[in-house]
Amino acid sequence: METTTFDATDGFPHAALVGVTDAERTLAVQGDPRAALPLASVSKPITAWGVLIAVERELVDLDEPAGPDGSTLLNLLDHTSGLPFEGEQTQAAPGTRRIYSNAGFDALGARVAEAAGMPFAQWLAAEVTGPLGMQDAVVTGRPSAGYRASIEDLLIFGREVLRPTLIPVELRDLALMVSQPGLKGVVPGYGSFDDNQWGLGFELKGVKSPHWLADSFAPETAGHFGGKGSFFFVDRSRDLAAAFLSGVPFGDEHKRIWPPLTEEIVTRYGGR
Repeated sequence: METTTFDATDGFPHAALVGVTDAERTLAVQGDPRAALPLASVSKPITAWGVLIAVERELVDLDEPAGPDGSTLLNLLDHTSGLPFEGEQTQAAPGTRRIYSNAGFDALGARVAEAAGMPFAQWLAAEVTGPLGMQDAVVTGRPSAGYRASIEDLLIFGREVLRPTLIPVELRDLALMVSQPGLKGVVPGYGSFDDNQWGLGFELKGVKSPHWLADSFAPETAGHFGGKGSFFFVDRSRDLAAAFLSGVPFGDEHKRIWPPLTEEIVTRYGGR
């Protein structure tokens, strides 16, 4: 593992923890790899992995009713249930708009907890963070945005997404492909897009611009960013995953450094 400093974080006024991995090992880290910080919405891909394990175990089904009337588990996973960012008052019919929803992911956790007969945090610890060895992760908060983890944890999770061990490759592929293409929606902090592409728990880069990933990234690049200044992405075209943690609210400084930082990451490590 290389200890490094990324040029793009120069002048960033907060801690900037960064990590890069390929499918086999950590390639580089900036800062303390074991410092556990809030993930905010980077919690969602981890929650989605727990839901997909429950799907594989046949405890739940992607097509079963979940959330508001007419919605399914899949609608909750790809933000098309009609639920708002927060609350229970639906804003659209299921499958007609991409409405980014914390409420939908909290509903996912509740549904899996009901099916598994245990709190969702216990399910995640038993089926995701424990088996993967994510030693610093704390998953007792809201499934939508309440977890804490370290760079080391997120890189472990990145390797799992690149080479899944807890779910079949086919289910991973489903999670990282466009679900219900052509739906308009908002990426918080970046604006509205006519084709706001998402997989199941993962945002897809698509052709969105401006975006937190550099414009050079392939449309199928999958990941998430969070309101506590965090990001996580998996670039399968380069067999690479990376993560960023700062522990402070997302703002203009994150928007300034993230595109050049993500470009610097793949320029340095994407050709290995």
